[in-house]
Amino acid sequence: MGMKAKPHHHHHYNGNGGVGGGGNGSESSSSTSPSPPPSPRRHSSTLSHCRRKFRSKPISVVAGFLLLRRFLRLLVVLPLLYVSGLIMCVGPFSGLVGHTPLPGSVYRSHEMFELLWPHIQADNSTPIELSSVWRYRRKLKEQKPCPPSTAGLQLESPGPSVYLIVEVNGGLNQQRSAICNAVALAGLLNAILVIPNFEFHNVWRDPSTFGDIYDEDHFIAALEGHVKVVKELPEMVLERYDHSIANIPTLRVQAWAPVRYYKGEVYPILQRQGVIRIAPFANRLAMNVPPSIQHLRCLANYEALKFSSPISNLARKLVERMTEMSSRTGGKYVSIHLRFEEDMVAFSCCLYDGGEAENSEMNSIRQKGWGDKFKRKGRVTLPGLNRIDGKCPLTPLEVGMMLRGMGFDNSTSIYLASGKIYWAEKHLAPLVKMFPYLHTKESLATPDELAPFKGYSSRLAALDYTVCLSSEVFVTTQGGNFPHFLMGHRRFLNGGHAKTIIPDKRKLVVLLHDMSISWKDFKLEMEAMLTESDRKGKIIPRVKKFTKKSSVYSYPLPDCGCLQKHNSTRIDPSAHS
Repeated sequence: MGMKAKPHHHHHYNGNGGVGGGGNGSESSSSTSPSPPPSPRRHSSTLSHCRRKFRSKPISVVAGFLLLRRFLRLLVVLPLLYVSGLIMCVGPFSGLVGHTPLPGSVYRSHEMFELLWPHIQADNSTPIELSSVWRYRRKLKEQKPCPPSTAGLQLESPGPSVYLIVEVNGGLNQQRSAICNAVALAGLLNAILVIPNFEFHNVWRDPSTFGDIYDEDHFIAALEGHVKVVKELPEMVLERYDHSIANIPTLRVQAWAPVRYYKGEVYPILQRQGVIRIAPFANRLAMNVPPSIQHLRCLANYEALKFSSPISNLARKLVERMTEMSSRTGGKYVSIHLRFEEDMVAFSCCLYDGGEAENSEMNSIRQKGWGDKFKRKGRVTLPGLNRIDGKCPLTPLEVGMMLRGMGFDNSTSIYLASGKIYWAEKHLAPLVKMFPYLHTKESLATPDELAPFKGYSSRLAALDYTVCLSSEVFVTTQGGNFPHFLMGHRRFLNGGHAKTIIPDKRKLVVLLHDMSISWKDFKLEMEAMLTESDRKGKIIPRVKKFTKKSSVYSYPLPDCGCLQKHNSTRIDPSAHS
């Protein structure tokens, strides 16, 4: 085996999570390109020796060598010219040497808005109807029956009960992924799953337990007959470890470990000890597993994981209130997952329109949150390049302009799912100007209703998740676990269509940099972007690469198709987390 399970005693693990609730903070906003190979050293004696050898070789070989040497020189020179050009165009010296910034490298969206706002107001074209946004339809195939409940590998004849304990970390949807993977692994190993333990992390600072977020009894009942789940280890097992789970040997498992690894390495240890503890458990099971095991992931995600009563009750009220406030559009609304919190802006290393004050503040936040990570030797940060590459979080203004360009008018109801917006008063003002019917969980709920959720980022994210799940249109702006899980859930509930707008940010930043573009031309580009989101929303990858972006959680069909209920025309927030 290439990987080896390493048991550790008395070990406590602090996971390394990402940035912001529901986001994928593990992805860096800047990339480091490998240095070009050094030019070969030239010595006169060596050169003379080579020339003598060339005389004895055919001309074709000599010509080939010369071409190869020229090609190697190009490999060295071209990357240097490219990087130098970027630094000159995007870097701090561009103004001194008189170069024009690369299209899209500088944030000018606020200037573009001021320029086009009179034309946006005067636009009297027919707005898009929410009931007809999505025109592509997916032809539903007859679903195969679900795999049998005996999903395990049946490696040996049934013996004494064995138990699986996992430690999960991260935000709401990273935890959700780990829980579904734990159910699948328990089925694979024919083990009894102990309700997963949630680790406290300094980024989210949420001490919630599994039972605070999800309905434990429903989770256990929904998996009955597939995977047995218990709330805690039996007394006789705990006695062997002095009644402390920390004394149970901890296995270190490589990320995305395949079935053969668990069969050959982990299963024998489990049978020998009777209980194992895996920490950390984020992404510790490969996506490519047998259909019966994949079905357990589906079952956990779409049936067993139901939000706890406090969350589901308030979430249902928020959906009802949002629907009532959207009477102008037939009860339909648009939800936006906006990632413009200060930690996300800081982590992206992008620059906006706040000048030196913003730059200084972002440097301070980066130093406080990540120490010297962004000052390491050899690390080059090019905000303009980040923006061109689509890595900068969209501002509320940019999202608003995009939606107005797509045809959504000022009567559209918007639900904004977000943490605390960076410089909220300043950045939200243009969005409210374009969409006055803008709502958040804070505006829909009373202070007393939200009081029990304050300080619990995962519980607040669960409210946002449910309201976004029920929207007619979902807009994702920055990626991460939240939108990937939500798009998959929406595909599961909407006959395979994600009903999600995914902005082409590389294209958008260039358009928002072009001060000569007319509102009419901008609209044509946005309408084309909406059509592309519609087309891609119903696509199922032919060959799944089994990454986070193309996993069974993002593309649940056809793997989870047997669980779909096509006779349901309305999403019930209490039935789906």
